[in-house]
Amino acid sequence: MSEKQYNVLVLCTGNSARSILGEVLFNNLDKGRFKAYSAGSKPAGRVNPGALELLQQQGYSTEGLRSKSWDEFALPGAPEFDFIFTVCDNAAGEACPVWLGHPATAHWGIPDPAHIEGDDARRAAFKRASEQLARRIQLFMSLPIEKLDKLTLKEKLAEIGRIKD
Repeated sequence: MSEKQYNVLVLCTGNSARSILGEVLFNNLDKGRFKAYSAGSKPAGRVNPGALELLQQQGYSTEGLRSKSWDEFALPGAPEFDFIFTVCDNAAGEACPVWLGHPATAHWGIPDPAHIEGDDARRAAFKRASEQLARRIQLFMSLPIEKLDKLTLKEKLAEIGRIKD
């Protein structure tokens, strides 16, 4: 009997940096238990070059990554999500669409590396954002999801988001 695969949506306003990192990390830190997507409320229209550079340095494929609107996931045939994570403060405060299936949601705010001045400082900020996301994603993946009731799961997701890395 195979394990359930969970669909995850990582949201950020521009869907160009943090949410893209989250999508790639979710899809690579696990052996197929999670299928992640990312989107934004106001997509930038391109993936931030700093995010692409870091992901390539870390050995991840960047093929097919693109900045996209969360509206794509409200269309017929879109995946139904089990979990939705916002990774920037703007997306956390926005009115989100109503998602089919009533997924568990949490805010995992990560400082935006895209607006850091100076190439070296920006690269370091992208690396820090990736490390913070990876730590939170690994903690989430270690939860016994199937054994937790909805309230306990929601509390655990919020707790992970409050971790100061």
